[in-house]
Amino acid sequence: MTDTFATAADQAVLSEQVRAAAALLVQQLPTVARLTPSPLEGATAPVDEWSAEHAVVGTFVGQGSYRVALALAPELLPTAGEGAAVTVDYVRGALEQAMAPFGAGVLTGLGVDDGRELFAAPDAAVVRLDDGATPAGAFGVLQTSGRAGAGGGDVLERLGRLAGVEMDLTVQIGRTRLLVRDVLDLEAGSIIELDRSAGAPADILLNGRLIARGEVVVVDQDYAVRVTSIVEAASRAL
Repeated sequence: MTDTFATAADQAVLSEQVRAAAALLVQQLPTVARLTPSPLEGATAPVDEWSAEHAVVGTFVGQGSYRVALALAPELLPTAGEGAAVTVDYVRGALEQAMAPFGAGVLTGLGVDDGRELFAAPDAAVVRLDDGATPAGAFGVLQTSGRAGAGGGDVLERLGRLAGVEMDLTVQIGRTRLLVRDVLDLEAGSIIELDRSAGAPADILLNGRLIARGEVVVVDQDYAVRVTSIVEAASRAL
């Protein structure tokens, strides 16, 4: 495990950031269960052994560098046989949006890995995710360099190290929520009504985070998107 900073002030800032991130995370996770962030009590393990061993782990680089881990109970995840990539894609967007309290940065290197060491690290800030009264997951962050709450003067330098990292750009024309029984009733020819009127701009998301809006066009028989506006928060972050 990488050496960490350890002042009480830094730890307090990190804990506050993680609590705010966990609140965003449970709102964005695409699970049927409505999870609630709960503070840990004493040295109690935040999640069962299997979930901790199969956590989604990655690195967030911004004002500091952080190791991030999200563990969920198996019943909240896609079928295990579908592979680690499916699990990562399932939680990627929620994790990326949850890191907003840490400021501008990039979440990279996500994969399914053993998160037990991170959850047990004394300098990590960890929040349990409860389904009602039952522990169903855990979210933890360990800062590995930089200072919590430090100024962003070196952000561009840090992000420059990731200039060659590929990121997913998604165009979203609308979304909706369906009950499981409605999904099971879908068949060829079914129509799904989205929450957006015809002609409304499409959302352009970078690794799940809204950065711009645009209009869908056709270029050489391929779909494309013409950017019509940059989201203000994204322009500040960049």
